[in-house]
Formats: sequence, C-alpha cells, structure tokens
Amino acid sequence: MRMIRTGKFADKKILLIDKNQKTTNDRTWCFWEKENGFFEETVYRKWDTISFFGEDISLSMPITPYRYKMIRGIDFYNYCFTEIGKHKNIEVVYTEIGKWWREKNNTIIILDNLQFSLGWPVVFNSVYEPQIDKHTTIKLLQHFKGWMIETDKPVFNTVEATMMDFRVHQNYGTTFTYVLPVSDKTALVEYTLFSKKLLQLEQYDSELKNYIKTILQIDNYTIKEEEFGIIPMTNEKFSFAGKAWNIGAAGGQTKASSGYTFQFIQKQSRDIVECLINGKSLKYVPETPARFRFYDNTLLDVLYNNTFPGKGLFTRLFKKNKPQQVLKFLDNESTWAEELKIISSLPVWPFLKAALKQL
Repeated sequence: MRMIRTGKFADKKILLIDKNQKTTNDRTWCFWEKENGFFEETVYRKWDTISFFGEDISLSMPITPYRYKMIRGIDFYNYCFTEIGKHKNIEVVYTEIGKWWREKNNTIIILDNLQFSLGWPVVFNSVYEPQIDKHTTIKLLQHFKGWMIETDKPVFNTVEATMMDFRVHQNYGTTFTYVLPVSDKTALVEYTLFSKKLLQLEQYDSELKNYIKTILQIDNYTIKEEEFGIIPMTNEKFSFAGKAWNIGAAGGQTKASSGYTFQFIQKQSRDIVECLINGKSLKYVPETPARFRFYDNTLLDVLYNNTFPGKGLFTRLFKKNKPQQVLKFLDNESTWAEELKIISSLPVWPFLKAALKQL
C-alpha cells in the first residue's frame, strides 16, 4: 500500500502470495497516534480517553495529543485489496509456498507443486518461524479471545476505551480484559493473557461470560462476532536481513513485552519504501534501538518468571506516570530522561535481577 501510494512503482511487477483470502472480520488492531495515520480511512472508532483498572485503583485518563484507535480486520482487508486490484502490475496468488531458493541469477519457487522461475526479485517474508531455543530463550504467548456484544439497552460509555482491566483472577498468569465501545449498546470485550500455555477454548468463553456478568454487570446481550489470536512474546533476536528481507513479526516488529505490532510494522514499511525510492540498500533500514530491546527483554523476564506480578507491574506503570509518557515509552519514542522516570516507578529488585540476566 505504501509502494502504491508513492506512485513510483507502477513500472515494477509485484507478486503478493498469501495463504488464503481474507473475507471475515477475524481480528482487531488497536494502537495510538497523535495525527492521522497512513490507514486513517480504515479507523473504525477512536477515543481521547482511556481507562485502567488495577490493584485497588481505577483511572480515567485523557491522552491528548494521542488518540486510541481501532481498526477492524475486514475493513482493512477490503480497503487494501480494493486498491491493490486497481493496479495491473500487481498479481495476488492465494496458496501455500512449498519452498523457494536462489541459484545464480534466478529465484525458484514451488507453488501448488509447480515450479516457477522469477529472475532475481527483491523478496520480503512475513512468515514467522520460531528459532531454535537456547538456554536464555524466553517464550511467552499473548493469547486472547474477544466478543463483539450487543445489549438491549444503553450500557457503554462511548467516549472512553478500557485499555486494561485487571479485575479478573490471575490464576493463569498476567490476565486482563479490554473493552472498546463502538456505541452505547455495542462493544468489543477481549479477554487477554500473557502465559506459557494456551487455555482450552471453553475456558476463554467461561471467563468472558463471567467478566461481562460480574464486572460489567450485563445480563442480556447477543454475541455478534468472535475473534481469537495468539502473538508470540520472546527475547529471540530477529534479523531483518536473511534469505529474504523479514518484515512484520518475522522481522522482529512485535514488541516483546506487550505484543504491540501494528504501529511498528507501519514504521518499518515506511523506512523500507524510502530506501527503495532513494536507491539505498535495505541494510540501511533502522533496527529497533538496542536499549528498547533490553527494556523489553527485562520486562519479559519478570513476567515469564513471575518475579513480580504483571497486575502490580502495570498498575505501578500507569499510577506513577502520565499516560502519555507510558504510551510514548511503549512506542519506543521516549528519551533517556523519560525512560529513567518510567524505570524508577517499577520495583527495583525484580527488575535489577532480570536486567543483569539480560546483560
């Protein structure tokens, strides 16, 4: 989409391979921005205020100049593929890749057991493949199930999105919900965990039902849509350069400590296209600054080993810092001074031990 919008790639042949077509609303992306973003036309709802519920605390926090935004998967797919379909130099193929390799000045790819020769193209890969575990490897899963529910009477505050609600038990690991109201009768309610193992499918349903009844105090509602997802949270070091140029989660754009991915993909895509336009090697595409990887891996170590409960950790983060500073930190855009303040609000001993291990 970024290549298309520049107007500078109309003379290039582009092949896009995906496993299958996207025809359902299978996921939701949430993120925050100060201005209108690249995909602003697809934003379904946005909020100027977020709420946080933690250990004996509830916060309603204006986040100006940021706005918390929500994009529905189906809107994103329809928007992108409608635009892609207008460009005859782009071919879209839905299949699984058997394998591919390069020899001399040719690239060979196997699709549906047929072999194709592609010359020597620039190849981007977004298929995440876990690396071989080392004794220092940490792997958590962020897994979630969400329901878009509709009530028979107005119950939701449409001007405020619940970013984290820890008023749920923590028996399975760091667990919270978030609530995104799209009208006074309709909201996405998402049950989210950071843990080493997945739950049984019926457990997610049971926890959602319990949260809606006991916390939201809603008895009558209809489930309009469902979504389920898994995001790897790991201290593995992903490389952009490899057999192909690795992008998205495969290229390390998932933030290890929180699972946020969407905005980091936007930044990387912007940098890639700038390099292509200016004739610069893609080796100049910037990597995540080392200090932010260190912060993420330290926090991930604390969550993985449960040396300090995630519920208490995020409570401290939002209780002792302005929300704008927390969001800026989570975006990897904070300064050293701002990071020092954030770090000083967290428990010293568990983080010091985790930091020493990462070093």
